[in-house]
Amino acid sequence: MAKLTLKDRLLAQRIYLILGALFIASLVVSNLIFQKFFSFDFFGIYTFELSVGILPYPITFLITDIISEVYGKRKANQVVTAGIFASVFSMGIIYVSSAVTATEWSPVSDALFDKVFGATVVAVFASMMAYLLAQYIDISIFHFWKRLTRGKHLWLRNNFSTFLSQFVDTFTVLVLLCSFGKIEWHLFAGLLLSGFLFKVLVAAADTPFLYAAVYVLRRRFGLKVGEEIDLEKEEIK
Repeated sequence: MAKLTLKDRLLAQRIYLILGALFIASLVVSNLIFQKFFSFDFFGIYTFELSVGILPYPITFLITDIISEVYGKRKANQVVTAGIFASVFSMGIIYVSSAVTATEWSPVSDALFDKVFGATVVAVFASMMAYLLAQYIDISIFHFWKRLTRGKHLWLRNNFSTFLSQFVDTFTVLVLLCSFGKIEWHLFAGLLLSGFLFKVLVAAADTPFLYAAVYVLRRRFGLKVGEEIDLEKEEIK
């Protein structure tokens, strides 16, 4: 196992923190903006109806795949756990903000604030349950395929792990939101299909970005295919 120099170790830690920050920001924002829905026509083949909360969410899976590939399963799971705490913390801030009374001259009234953020507590709960299942499934499957292929065929484990985990995520969050009455059940099937297909397209589209990120990091830290940076032991394994 090769030892990292002090300069490389500090840089590797800094990159890990940046990736973690982007992951948490994407997760928290997706919970805050989920109540707006939009549609778009995909080249006349299919019309998607989606929550805008889905837009930053695939970024979280891309980031955990990058961390999994370069830093290992344990560091990827640590980011996921940090995301849970960040979601709970943001939910607490929103709850307190909703509890205080707005002034008469406040640009945002209590009613408007509650309309925009009132469902956030339920959304965060639903998102966290789906998120827990999907992210841990994604990381586990990713490393299963990594062991099976001996670190080769990055595109295979990236897409296979993400496809299954994204279906679990979409299905779970919609079941919970429908159960809590935040979304009508008759919309379930359409939103499930749209959400899953969109995430599959994004997962396939982000594969070049994953390859680019992994290539740059491997080249910078002298990693061979299948090797990972162990920040705790300050070495490459």
